[in-house]
Amino acid sequence: MVMTYYECIERLYRKELLPEVTIKALCFKLKEILIKESNVVYINSPVTVVGDIHGQFYDLIEIFKIGGYCPDTNYLFLGDYVDRGMFSVETITLLICLKIRYPTRVFLVRGNHESRQITQNYGFYSECLRKYDNPNTWYYFTDLFDYLILSVVIDDSIFCTHGGLSPNVHTIDQIKIVDRFREIPHEGAMADLVWSDPDDENPNFSLSPRGAGYTFGVDVVKKFLKMNKMDKILRAHQLCNDGYQLYFKGLVTTVWSAPNYCYRCGNKASIMEIYNKEDHFFNVFEEAPENAEQWGKMDPITGEEQPQMDMRPKPVEYFL
Repeated sequence: MVMTYYECIERLYRKELLPEVTIKALCFKLKEILIKESNVVYINSPVTVVGDIHGQFYDLIEIFKIGGYCPDTNYLFLGDYVDRGMFSVETITLLICLKIRYPTRVFLVRGNHESRQITQNYGFYSECLRKYDNPNTWYYFTDLFDYLILSVVIDDSIFCTHGGLSPNVHTIDQIKIVDRFREIPHEGAMADLVWSDPDDENPNFSLSPRGAGYTFGVDVVKKFLKMNKMDKILRAHQLCNDGYQLYFKGLVTTVWSAPNYCYRCGNKASIMEIYNKEDHFFNVFEEAPENAEQWGKMDPITGEEQPQMDMRPKPVEYFL
């Protein structure tokens, strides 16, 4: 039986897995849509911006409950949809269906975890094997990841990407000519856009302790904004205990949307509701109540399932 996109979405809202053949067809259809999108997509407010989700499906549903369901609300997702959480397959499949159904209201930016190498080590590959008894869906999804866009500009004033800036990118026009239809490389502009982080202490670029990308400081930010006539930078990529964090007097904002990250960190999450150039609101939320049953079911580093144990929240210093 062939399902409509509406039927797929309804099943996914109930956290039901779709058949492998349907996953294949959905990924193929979305590639047809994404290949027509530029590396840099320009959109207008109002739009709600979502940071890292990392397979925390119930929290994605919580986002829709507090922020509004598609198509009533426009959404910009900043990447890292998979790995770590228990339901990466359901999470990315729902986002794929929503993008296909509402292509001008849902936008999907690539994060550093939308990568073959990373997903083989942090849970998504194992989850695909576990849920489908073969790696085929992982191949479909990771091939699709090569088509995701690299950045978005909101209202000609807010530059959005997953990670941050690059010493190889001075203008937004330079991003437009990057070859994005491939695995994320270890270095260069594309790698930096998904891996880099802001740094309060060093005003310039430094090599990132993550082993990929750079840290970038206030001087770098001011120069980039001035050259590109932008007001601020909006990104994800870093855990924020309060759900969001401002750098350099608000020139850079990090949005984090996975509450109680890995079902153990105890952090809050947020979505950023942008109404116009001057008006926005951080909608802060706690984890979905359904997450309580996930404690102890996964390893917080690899995303692998593990025997039940005491996994009460404890601080975590650094994650990829």
